[in-house]
Amino acid sequence: MKRRLWIAAVASAASVMMAHGVAHADQVEDIQKKGELVVGVLGTDEPMSFIDPKTRELVGYDVDLGKAVAAKLGVKPVFKQITIAARIPELQQGHIDLLAASLTHSKEREAQIDFSLTTFVTGTKVLVRANSGIKDVPELAGKRVVTAKGSSMEVNMRNAVPSANIITFDTSPQAFVALQQGKAVGYVNEDASLARSLNQIGDKRSEYKILPTNLAVEPLALGIKKGEANLKKVVDETLRELEASGKAEALYEHWFGQQSALKMPKREFKIDTDKID
Repeated sequence: MKRRLWIAAVASAASVMMAHGVAHADQVEDIQKKGELVVGVLGTDEPMSFIDPKTRELVGYDVDLGKAVAAKLGVKPVFKQITIAARIPELQQGHIDLLAASLTHSKEREAQIDFSLTTFVTGTKVLVRANSGIKDVPELAGKRVVTAKGSSMEVNMRNAVPSANIITFDTSPQAFVALQQGKAVGYVNEDASLARSLNQIGDKRSEYKILPTNLAVEPLALGIKKGEANLKKVVDETLRELEASGKAEALYEHWFGQQSALKMPKREFKIDTDKID
């Protein structure tokens, strides 16, 4: 009799612990209890996320998406600057709730984290000096190329030209400076970021050119901690609402389109799927 009571008590305690565990595992509930959504951003990747020189506040396309998710949850958005290499570890360790950090959605990363609907589609290209004599990507074999540490750009470059001598930096702006200083022949980044870098140097942009070949065409997405289905649902619903209302198109035009300094071509993607090739 005592043994049966002991077993029942243990089973009851286990049930309570499991119930608490399930409740704790619901990140949406945790976020709403603390009243804020902590969003990891790079803060160095204009126009995705950067510090406005006038207001000293973080702004950008990724920042606006983070704000939209926070509004959907009814909480305050709090932005935390992180490095490219630290993006996934910061999310996995619970230091941030959501990644909005120029994050490429790849099959390899699906084993580590979950992804929202695709929020942007970009091509990875290489910037070189116009007088370098380099006409396309294969000619970078054996030459020094710079990019951001821990980025998909680094992986794409290694795949495209295995013999290239790839030097990495904590941030993309640091890598671009290295190219300007003559420490490398090429600088690898997403096409929008390369356009932004060229805009920033004004008249000197004619001294550089973007090589024609795409190393990869990549879908970018928001990153979510593995297994947080409720949070993914909220994030995806937010993104679908932005697309349906026309706000997603407006955000693209503001940060990338003809209204922006980049003046990139009209958007050719929709925010409607989390599937990748």
